Formats: sequence, structure tokens, C-alpha cells
Amino acid sequence: MAIESTQNPFPLGRNRTIKGNRRLGREKVLQILSACELSGSTWRDIFQHVFFREFTFEDSAPDENRLLTPDQIHEAGADTIITWDNQEVEFATALLKATIESEKENDEIIERIAKNWELERIALVDRMLMRMALAELVTFSDIPPKVTINEVIELAKKYSTDKSGTFINGVLDAALEEFKAANKIFKSGRGLMDTSAGSVSPESEPTEKE
Repeated sequence: MAIESTQNPFPLGRNRTIKGNRRLGREKVLQILSACELSGSTWRDIFQHVFFREFTFEDSAPDENRLLTPDQIHEAGADTIITWDNQEVEFATALLKATIESEKENDEIIERIAKNWELERIALVDRMLMRMALAELVTFSDIPPKVTINEVIELAKKYSTDKSGTFINGVLDAALEEFKAANKIFKSGRGLMDTSAGSVSPESEPTEKE
């Protein structure tokens, strides 16, 4: 069943609609993490803005409810309605919470594996994508590791540098091997399709549905 929040109707034009899915959910998680990092807001303050395009522009509204102006939202295409299935919202919420809860532990893993790179020197987007991937690897038993890695690399192509994909792939491959050796990876059902290290192209390995 598709859901669409209607508690706070978007004040701009709503002439376009897109269907939410896991790939888009991951992208929204990245956007929420970025907004939290840059604004100091909590993910709960930002979630409705990003997932359901709910915005408040009244002068009396708290600052966290006025993240963008109407013109900025329109320019970014954020006046497009996204309809989500409950399971996709649940997936994104679980990924978001897992990423935040495991941030310290996963940052230590990233810094240790990325030799000669202090954590602060790694691009913020790359750090957040790797945090997301490491959290997803150990949290979701139904998602093959290669899919997880491939999905964040696709996001890196969109949001980060040309070299980010190779860098992220190398760190995640090494982390996956460590997780498997430590019995931290538990997969079942579809998640067992491929548990070897390495990312793959969408053409040669299944990815999340469009």
C-alpha cells in the first residue's frame, strides 16, 4: 500500500509524482545525514521534509521547520511528490537509525582500513556513504553485500568525486572481509545470493528495484 503524508500540505505546485523505492530511500538517508551534519538538527526534525516534502514557511515556525525557502525547494525539484510503500519507509528509517547508532564504531573501522587517511581528510559524503554501507551490511539479512556496496558507489557517483567510488569500494571490500571473519554478517533468503566481497555493475548483479 503506497502512503503519502498529508498532515502538512506542500504550499507549492504539485504536478509531478515519483514512486519511492530502496535506492531512493538510501539517497534520502544520505540527504538527512548531510542535513544533520550541517545544521545540527536531529534526524527526526528533518525526516518529514526529506521523505514527504513537508515544509513550513510561517515566520512563527521553529528554525528546523524552515530549512529551505520556497524558491530553493522549487529549484531543487523538491515540489515533486514521492509516494512510498510502508516497507520502504521502514527500511530507510531502520538504515538511518543503524547508521547513526554505529557511527563511532564504523568511523574507527573506516579510519583503520583507509591507511594514511585521517577521518577528517575523507570527504564528508564519502564518510557518510561508508557509514551507511557498514550499517546496512550487518543490519539487513535480506540484502546481498554486493548490492549494498554497489548502491553506495552509485550514490558516490552522483554526490561525490570521480575517485570516490574506487576509494569507497576498497574500504568496504576490506571491511566486509573483516565482518565475515568475525561472524558479523548474517544473511538469509535473497541476502544469500552472493556474499563475496567486491562491487558489481547493475547489469551483472541484482540491485534494488527502480
